[in-house]
Amino acid sequence: MTDTVNTDPYKEIRPYNDSEVEQVLNNLLYDDELISAIAQYQFPSLPKWLVKWLKPVVRIALAREFGDIQSIQQFQATVAKYMAKMIARSTTKLSCTGVEELDPDEAYLFISNHRDIAMDPAFVNWVLYQCKMNTVRIAIGDNLLSKPYVSDLMRLNKSFIVNRSAKGREMMTAVTQLSSYINHSIEQGDSIWIAQREGRAKDGNDRTDPALLKMLYMSQRKKGSFADVVKKLNIVPVSIAYEYDPCDRAKARELASLEETGAYEKAQHEDINSIVKGITGFKGAVHVHFGEVITESFETPEALAEAIDRQIHANYHLHVSNQLAAGVENTSTEEQTEQFKSRLEGLSEREAEILKQMYAYPVINQQKANS
Repeated sequence: MTDTVNTDPYKEIRPYNDSEVEQVLNNLLYDDELISAIAQYQFPSLPKWLVKWLKPVVRIALAREFGDIQSIQQFQATVAKYMAKMIARSTTKLSCTGVEELDPDEAYLFISNHRDIAMDPAFVNWVLYQCKMNTVRIAIGDNLLSKPYVSDLMRLNKSFIVNRSAKGREMMTAVTQLSSYINHSIEQGDSIWIAQREGRAKDGNDRTDPALLKMLYMSQRKKGSFADVVKKLNIVPVSIAYEYDPCDRAKARELASLEETGAYEKAQHEDINSIVKGITGFKGAVHVHFGEVITESFETPEALAEAIDRQIHANYHLHVSNQLAAGVENTSTEEQTEQFKSRLEGLSEREAEILKQMYAYPVINQQKANS
């Protein structure tokens, strides 16, 4: 009998294939936790005991929604309908630049700054989808997949798993497998999105971690130098700029707590709650910029990281919120000024300072990049 691992070395981490879609969707229909979560989201003002009785209605509605879906493309078309509603409700404007320079027939490794767990890759995908280009495969940490239904939904949406919980020898195996999968995807013509660092830049200071770039080379060391291998990946730095971060106050409180006590204890499923808040919370104007493909040869991960950062910082679309926080000249209205001030209400003096710094960093970094 053929060993499944040998025939599909990425089975445990890759997105689902079309042939797996129907069974996964069927399993989701009988995931009571998912049905409960959807019921509570759809009817937030109803008491929990009443929401419980609505679960059969939600299950029937979901079965109708899933009924004709036989492929990942069809699943993403369904997601797109909800994405359109989310954008209409939670943003005032979504704009994009640089996408016209991309070749629809090429595969790219998009490396972006990281502010929001779900929305960063979602906005990248949305822009590509609207431009009739192929959507990306999305790198997502296994720390975000504590609930099985979340893992299934993510993998249906072309996410692949980054095994952050691995230790010791397992970590080396996991990193090499991840490196191999990313290189394999690009070779096969499938674009990838990955954040420039592990975890969100909660302080607003967007920096690429050289260890991420080193990982890209791990599985390819016998195929050439670092410079040769990464050049084949068609790296495109992406700058994602939110006028307002729905999780800004929570981030400020977390960073202040770390400063004051040296520790911050995450609540159970806090990352899942951050995902929900990031999706549903008010974001104001959002801008996505696709930079230029990096074609130069960089001999070290550190040099490449600096080149990625220069593009991300220089191309970051500065909103009035950034300019107000940095105290630079701006064209803000009285309403915009008051809106920014309202983000600081109820925070301690140090938390307010951190939140302002969070919005100011893109201005500071852009000034350095352009000098």
